[in-house]
Amino acid sequence: MAAEASPPGAGLPPRLLEGYEAFISGRFLADRRRFEELSAQGQTPQTMIISCCDSRVAPEAVFNAGPGELFVLRNVAALLPPYEPDDHYHGASAALEYAVMALKVTDIVVLGHGQCGGVQAYAEIAADPHAPRLSHSDFVGDWIKMLGPAAERLGLPPDPDDRSYVERLEFEAVKQTLVNLRTFPMVQVLEHHRHLRLHGLLFRIMDGRLFELDEASGVFNPVGDGAYAAAFGEPRF
Repeated sequence: MAAEASPPGAGLPPRLLEGYEAFISGRFLADRRRFEELSAQGQTPQTMIISCCDSRVAPEAVFNAGPGELFVLRNVAALLPPYEPDDHYHGASAALEYAVMALKVTDIVVLGHGQCGGVQAYAEIAADPHAPRLSHSDFVGDWIKMLGPAAERLGLPPDPDDRSYVERLEFEAVKQTLVNLRTFPMVQVLEHHRHLRLHGLLFRIMDGRLFELDEASGVFNPVGDGAYAAAFGEPRF
């Protein structure tokens, strides 16, 4: 006797199947015309977001964005490697190139966040290279080495148990991705001619605060104070 076929979607985690069904009957139905336009006309986002893979930081949710509005690249610790035109695979650089050269985005936003596991891991490894962790030859260990220059700018011994140190490194990580972005010739040229703007932001998970980098002073300042105060009272920094 032949086994009965499982219904389509039965192998998915139940949360995903339920979410898709809710999406079809809710948001997709409400935005159906928008999806049809995107299908027929293609995507024309004006903004690229470079964000962390952390499941708690979803750029579309943070910026209340609809379909087709944001071109999002998510990597560990919201990092982007510098310009390296060699024969290795460069998924992050390819995404950047496509956003800038094909989609012609006008803004690139680096979105770091508080309580970043990648930044915490770098601090732990830097403090004790011999501590048990992911192997020295793994992908994560090599990837977060990009935080080295950011840590050097702090000028302090790495202390993974010092939350203030890790928080400062989270802000410096955003600056480092901006530095790396500017090693790409296409970014240099477009920014010089004011066809492209770069922004550094940090989202704090614990209270929803968003901070923007003032590159002239190197300081991150809170944004959206009016909306925050209306929702929660006086802003907390």
